[in-house]
Amino acid sequence: MTEPIDDFYAVIPAGGIGSRLWPLSRADAPKFLHDLTGSGNSLLRDTWDRLESLTGPDRISVVTGRAHRAAVEAELPGIADANVFLESEPRDSAAAIGLAAAILHRRDPDVIIGSFAADHVIRGTRTFEFAVQQAVEVARAGYICTIGIQPSEPSVGFGYIQKGDELIVDGAPEAATVERFVEKPDLETAKQYYSDRSFLWNAGMFISKASVLLDELAANEPELHAGLMELAEAWDDRERRGPVVDRVWPTLKKIAIDYAVAEPAADKGRLAVIPGHFDWDDVGDFASLTKLINNGRKNDLAVLGPKARVLSDAATGILVSQTSRVISLVGVKDIVVVDTPDALLVTTTEHAQRVKGVVESLKLTGRGDVL
Repeated sequence: MTEPIDDFYAVIPAGGIGSRLWPLSRADAPKFLHDLTGSGNSLLRDTWDRLESLTGPDRISVVTGRAHRAAVEAELPGIADANVFLESEPRDSAAAIGLAAAILHRRDPDVIIGSFAADHVIRGTRTFEFAVQQAVEVARAGYICTIGIQPSEPSVGFGYIQKGDELIVDGAPEAATVERFVEKPDLETAKQYYSDRSFLWNAGMFISKASVLLDELAANEPELHAGLMELAEAWDDRERRGPVVDRVWPTLKKIAIDYAVAEPAADKGRLAVIPGHFDWDDVGDFASLTKLINNGRKNDLAVLGPKARVLSDAATGILVSQTSRVISLVGVKDIVVVDTPDALLVTTTEHAQRVKGVVESLKLTGRGDVL
């Protein structure tokens, strides 16, 4: 049985709506609140359960929007009120993770934090735990550490991390420096990365001493850092917190942690990586959800929804139903059908990434009632 790591604190950023999974994922019911694996739990709950053995129940915090507080606390009845950090509005991952780092550093200057998205799917608990344990040792050595996933295919849907030289850190036999980050590639480039085993998928997991992460943020984004430190100074005073959040939070720069911290740290030789040998998916669109539910089998029809009533004949792809309507699919390949009480999506797995464009169009036409 895994023993909790005494100085380690997990942070779960639970934001965003997962717009490529519309109309299943909505502003009031984002991706992390759904069961997308058939486990019986939401992705958020699965994330909590995966981390609890490494931290214990009292050292997991969630950063989420005010509108999602009740739902988050219902999914995580064991979470302490002091460990729910509420955003007044989305300001991207650097602000969310930086806020948690600043608050936790103020409570414990020596704390090591690890950031793990609320809406990713991971299979292989022991190998995940081993990767995190190695990353904590690397963090103790003064590095910011990420966990990169050994690719299982030449994917164009993920960014990549290129491993550099081996790092000699006790307790972290797989540690390496990060040579560079690269954005989502085209297919030919992805094939090259897949054949070159030094490239890993960027899973957006970061483990570091809170003080080291904040120092890097101060060097690269000083105004953002100053705002987060002001918030942290007032956070545990209930009377002061509200007015300070209302004044400071909307002024914070919107920037991803990759750009504000990880990439600059890599340029300075301060970023390390541990290869993750577990199955991982960010469930970024209906194509990846189809593959996840079908366990990679392309000739099946994946069905999601406790009330789904489907008749299929020679059909492949995915059907997601939140209604009791009978849906018949005959002779269609790689289809995506998402049936909800107020919206219907029909596309193909090939075009699944384009669903985000539908959401943007609905915003422009003022159809916020279906978002």
